[in-house]
Amino acid sequence: MQQALILCAGLGTRLRPLTDTIPKPMVPIGGKPLLEHHIERLKKYGVNDFLINPHYLPDKITDYFGDGSNWGVKITYKYEPELLGTAGTIKNFENDIKGNFFLIYGDVFSLLDYGKFEKSFLEKKDTMAMAIIGDTDHPWDSDLAEVDNNLRFLKIYQKPHKTIPVNCKAMRASFCFDKKIIDYIPSGKYYTIDHQLLPDILNQGLAIYGYETTDYLKDIGTLERYQKCNEDFEKLRLQYKL
Repeated sequence: MQQALILCAGLGTRLRPLTDTIPKPMVPIGGKPLLEHHIERLKKYGVNDFLINPHYLPDKITDYFGDGSNWGVKITYKYEPELLGTAGTIKNFENDIKGNFFLIYGDVFSLLDYGKFEKSFLEKKDTMAMAIIGDTDHPWDSDLAEVDNNLRFLKIYQKPHKTIPVNCKAMRASFCFDKKIIDYIPSGKYYTIDHQLLPDILNQGLAIYGYETTDYLKDIGTLERYQKCNEDFEKLRLQYKL
């Protein structure tokens, strides 16, 4: 896969005051914007075409990255004056998506092996989507998936939770999608991946699979998680040659 859609429209309210002057995907990890880490890592696995949806302080992203040529990639922006939701954004890029693609949440620092992730996706001939799943230290505000022995999704439990369902894994904000997923997203309305798109296609009998990995992924959406990610980065810098 040569394309990745990186979701960058969030307001980052839980990261204030860091996000008073920059959007959430531009907060620094190890002295470099989080979004830059995404682009550089994905490029290592052959992704050279990026789709980005600025909303809050969009110029901070577009002025920094431009057309992507300084990183040897192409970047297509579609500004969202009104939020479309995580799946609505996919629909908004319908004419730009050329084939199967990665979708990454811009507020998750990732050291994922995208090659292994893609290989697992392609081996599932019947799948419409594959999501990174695993354990989390904050299940109460995570979307959770019940899966069978082959990691095929059986049911999705949407956050927040009053009780934690048994035998569930957290969905960890990175996906492989078949391009045909676009056909299941309505036009002109707010529509989300975790709460609408995936449950809807699951109810139609379409296949969604999970992918488990020990690769480092960390949501930086709160000040505490952001601080922990920066601490982890210093430990991981040599191991991953960051």
